[in-house]
Amino acid sequence: MKNEIHPSVGLVQFRCVSCSQRWLNISTKLDGKMEEFEGKEYPSVVLETCSNCHPYFTDKHTFIDTAGRVEKFQKRYAKMAAAAAKPAEETK
Repeated sequence: MKNEIHPSVGLVQFRCVSCSQRWLNISTKLDGKMEEFEGKEYPSVVLETCSNCHPYFTDKHTFIDTAGRVEKFQKRYAKMAAAAAKPAEETK
């Protein structure tokens, strides 16, 4: 291997915001905020979700409706379905 062309690697602490799980892994992301883990300081990477709490891995699927988007869609679709049904009723 050529010298000085590969990124530096080291131990990095990963922290999940959702479940507060922390673990060490090898990474090239060494410029993160330093945090203590098991008595030593490591650069940290903050994750929104990890395999411990992600719905794909846990089979705990939850539906989050943001700002009533589902209701807006259902109202719009109901109007369209009603408009489409009117001509069919008129031909009878």
